[in-house]
Amino acid sequence: MSEQTRNQMARARRKTVGNARALRRQLTPAETLLWAQLRGRRFQSCKFVRQAPIGPYVADFLCRSARLIVEVDGATHATDAEVAHDARRAVFLSAEGYRVLRVNNDEVYSRLDDVLETILAALENRL
Repeated sequence: MSEQTRNQMARARRKTVGNARALRRQLTPAETLLWAQLRGRRFQSCKFVRQAPIGPYVADFLCRSARLIVEVDGATHATDAEVAHDARRAVFLSAEGYRVLRVNNDEVYSRLDDVLETILAALENRL
């Protein structure tokens, strides 16, 4: 690998890490609600982290030991361009060995227990 390529990769990594840090400070209300259930090994003693950089992307919530990513989607994931971006992102993350579970804001607000049951099923490989 050339020096130039290594430098480009390092710059991209710094940018992604910076984005993740900013996102941690700006959680959406739905992410805040779900994070209260997942943080500190409160959920099934599983360690989740929030806004975790993975390659060029940032995962909302990540359980590294289970290789599970939980994405909380709002209304901004509805256009054709955004759906295509999410699909490319899912392909990349899958190729890296991660499973991606998507939930939307409304589910978190109105059916949090169901969302947590779905996350548990994914952790137990029942999905």
